[in-house]
Amino acid sequence: MESPKKLQDIKVAVDAVIFGYFDKKDLQILLIKRNIEPFKGGWALPGGLVLDDENLDDAVKRELHEEAGIKPDFLEQLYTFGNVGRDPRNRVVSIAYLGLVNPSYHELFADSDAEDAQWFSVNQLPKLAFDHQSIIDIALKRLRTKIQYQPIGFNLLNDEFAFSDLENLYKTIIGKEIDRRNFRKKIMSYGLLYETNNLKKEGSGRPGKLFTFNQEKYKKLEEQGFYFEIK
Repeated sequence: MESPKKLQDIKVAVDAVIFGYFDKKDLQILLIKRNIEPFKGGWALPGGLVLDDENLDDAVKRELHEEAGIKPDFLEQLYTFGNVGRDPRNRVVSIAYLGLVNPSYHELFADSDAEDAQWFSVNQLPKLAFDHQSIIDIALKRLRTKIQYQPIGFNLLNDEFAFSDLENLYKTIIGKEIDRRNFRKKIMSYGLLYETNNLKKEGSGRPGKLFTFNQEKYKKLEEQGFYFEIK
């Protein structure tokens, strides 16, 4: 006689890997300091359990607002993490998200389950709770690939930026030097950057021109089958 099947007792959560970028610094990740067990006082990705009447996208946006006080400029589902034992309290399946924000436009404010919220360099992360280091590793691989075929990096820059800022951003995220001449030629060939009337002074050299990215034009081109690619 077969034994009766066990009913599921699985909880669903969301976690967010939010990347930020400060001019000429390492790529940053938003972490919160937990004020509840398990891992109380430890650093973790912002996130939490999904409410019974809540959509996944709404859940991650709520958690980000409650725990860090931010609203990402770019947010998409990354991967699902559901290994047994990833949460010592019970069986939890987490849908992870990848997000991008310009830290200059967001003031962090920790609340709810978070005691603190801070930006950390991807190269100097503290020990993390749960399996959050694995989540970050996958998110970083996705970002490094995705930024080469979709112009999501502009979400990390100011509304107006010098072309050198864009070069530094790509070099920082990809993690290696880029051919500056070919990079500039390719980016400018798409006709998505507009010169402004403003200049940026850097060092003792001549002030550089500032550009803006035309997101509306890109969306229209994308609908027509346009493919953004920098390789």
